[in-house]
Amino acid sequence: MNITRTLAATAAAVAAVTALGGCAPLIVGGAMAGGALMVIDRRTSGTQVEDQAIELKAASRVRDLATLGHVNITSYNRMLLVTGEVPTEDDKRRVEEALLRVEQVRSVLNELEVTGNSSITSRSNDSLLSTKVKATFVDTKDLQAPAIKVITERGIVYLMGTVTEREATRSADVAASVPGVKKVVRAFEVITESELAGIQSRSTPR
Repeated sequence: MNITRTLAATAAAVAAVTALGGCAPLIVGGAMAGGALMVIDRRTSGTQVEDQAIELKAASRVRDLATLGHVNITSYNRMLLVTGEVPTEDDKRRVEEALLRVEQVRSVLNELEVTGNSSITSRSNDSLLSTKVKATFVDTKDLQAPAIKVITERGIVYLMGTVTEREATRSADVAASVPGVKKVVRAFEVITESELAGIQSRSTPR
């Protein structure tokens, strides 16, 4: 993942929150992949583009609800991970129902917390924590870091990607070892070693 672009996007979001102040309206974010990931992501290029489109549509649907809160949406292989905060259980339910109606979405993992919006400091810490986890993955020789998407909310690290059971367990253990991580949630699509070999053979230049 392009860390510079991610940090720039986070800074822009933080600036927007700062400008709002007081009782902030709904803030919706997403985690779209950059062009460079087309080469190293285990999804097909078509699926990556589709996930980006889903995130945009999903963000629009949530804004249309006109509820207060802070909602982040990440799509991987048409599975939506929803994190952040909303004021009520009804808001949480409405967000999930709206996202399930987005075209091409297979499932929704609703990890919204019913609580007040996280602080700017908390979100900045989450961004830094995601960067640390990604850097640790890069340094871990038996993991392919680009295959794993990292999302952090309130110190909880969510991991997404198409991985084998070995990779899922290993990456969760590595993420949990990073100082500051409170909990690791696996939101992977788990495949067999033979399925992984097939993906890698299709992506190898001939």
